[in-house]
Amino acid sequence: MSEQFARGNDRLDRMLADPDTRRRVDQIRSEMDQADREQKMNLATIRLAADLTQVELAQRMGIKQSAVSGLEARDDMLLSTLANYLSAAGASNPRVVVTIGGHDVEYPLPTPGSGR
Repeated sequence: MSEQFARGNDRLDRMLADPDTRRRVDQIRSEMDQADREQKMNLATIRLAADLTQVELAQRMGIKQSAVSGLEARDDMLLSTLANYLSAAGASNPRVVVTIGGHDVEYPLPTPGSGR
């Protein structure tokens, strides 16, 4: 007996009809939305902590204000872009810190002119 072809949207609708699956999907979406808001807020928070407007930061980066606004609204970016943003905001020793197996691991971000 062969399974009848099901369109992707129909299959998704059937999966989401299950209340437990729907709750889990909603929870994951909510967590992702919160993480996106925190990331966006944190870039702007860094700029504000440096007492800079988007225009001032844009001048330091050699880009337009609208590009800074776009960076602060993005869901992801290259590490080099993040490093340039942080450097323009006046950050020293920019790095990413992650916890793996209970240990913090630091990854230094390249700074303009460092060749990294």
